[in-house]
Amino acid sequence: MKNFFVILLIGLMVVPAVASAEKVKVRWFVGLGAGTDEPVLAPQQEFVAKFNDMQDEIELVLEIVDNNQAYDTLATQIAAGNAPDIVGPVGIRGRDSFKGAWLDLQPLVDKHNYDLSDFDPNLVDFYRIEGEGLLGLPFAIYPSFLFVNKDLFEEADVPIPPQKFGEPYVDADGNEKEWNMDTLRELAMYLTVDGEGNDATMDEFNPEDIVQFGFGEQFTDCRGFGTFFGAGSFVDADGNAQIPEKWLEAWKWFHAAMWKDYFHPNGPDGNSDRLAQGNWFQTGKVAMAHIHLWYAGCCMGALEAAWDVAVVPSYEGNTTAKLHADTFEIMKGTKNPDAAFKVLEYMLGQGSSELLALYGGMPARKSMQGDFFKNFGEEKFPGKEINWQVVIDSMAYADNPSHESWMPSFQEASNRYVEFFTKVRNEADLDVEAEAAKLKEDLQKIFDAAK
Repeated sequence: MKNFFVILLIGLMVVPAVASAEKVKVRWFVGLGAGTDEPVLAPQQEFVAKFNDMQDEIELVLEIVDNNQAYDTLATQIAAGNAPDIVGPVGIRGRDSFKGAWLDLQPLVDKHNYDLSDFDPNLVDFYRIEGEGLLGLPFAIYPSFLFVNKDLFEEADVPIPPQKFGEPYVDADGNEKEWNMDTLRELAMYLTVDGEGNDATMDEFNPEDIVQFGFGEQFTDCRGFGTFFGAGSFVDADGNAQIPEKWLEAWKWFHAAMWKDYFHPNGPDGNSDRLAQGNWFQTGKVAMAHIHLWYAGCCMGALEAAWDVAVVPSYEGNTTAKLHADTFEIMKGTKNPDAAFKVLEYMLGQGSSELLALYGGMPARKSMQGDFFKNFGEEKFPGKEINWQVVIDSMAYADNPSHESWMPSFQEASNRYVEFFTKVRNEADLDVEAEAAKLKEDLQKIFDAAK
């Protein structure tokens, strides 16, 4: 009888434990990118509650950290062995600030037979990093292209740039020219005007009285400026510093555009109040600007002028439309990779429409893009006819490696190249090639110190 009660007691202890098995906790860290602004805080909580209510295996736990503290907070968690499972939305720069911290998703893609057919293969490859694997899957993308102020083109009586890759630029006289950097330069100079109405191709043009610029490379750093001519990296295959030849040519081209040809805002002009301290195209005083899709969502509603979009020009026969992309990463230290991947599947699949609406991104899924632009255009720009196909087509020309990709001693290296490009923007007599050589030397010292 005594043994019976012992067995009964053990049974009473065990049965409730099995019956009330806890859900697997998956921590979702938000803060390296979008998701920390007040309007999206409650909707993100609602997303989590919905996911938790719809299944009984996983408890998704949301951790939101202000962007100003997010990098330090995540670094501290990783160092303490208390890292979250999923981080996002996060772009390439945020991801590569934590080099080596992310899980290769390919084994999980294979294990769960995850269907990649709804993604452009180039976008999937965008997340493949040599030596690290598939670090993400496409979610929200922001291709780059040319924003075009049609009113300024009409005033100048010239056609806008082509809206299909590979097509030539056809000028006002019907002449066809390859749509490349030389043609962009010619067109931009013609569209750059001083207070007396003279354009930058004329001897009478006064560069001290520019009221309208022809072109601007907006909201990017020197790596983004360089990538306009082609993808590259400051880090070579052996981990040493390098200056990609295409980047050097781009920097010299842009320096001349600012200080010799005058069709691109230089440092003082670009930071002036009349050009909205960097938000140039929205002022209506720049005819063409190379920016990403997110700019349309945040800023183009305030521009009263008629506008459209066009494809970026080529350089030496090759075209590069740099890409911004956000996704959700799984951390290498996760103790529950399968559960984390199930959450990721939901975020990129059934729940993606809800999250894309929160963060304002273009869906990476091909099946969702048509409806996205229909709704995006009607909601944001009623009555305007914008050729959104340009944006879709630009995805195929994404930069790989990304202009935001990893460097040793990321922040110190970034500070050094910002110092270099500040000189490009602000010094008319700068020897760009000599300064680039100094930049390479200094980056090598930074990289060596990090080894």
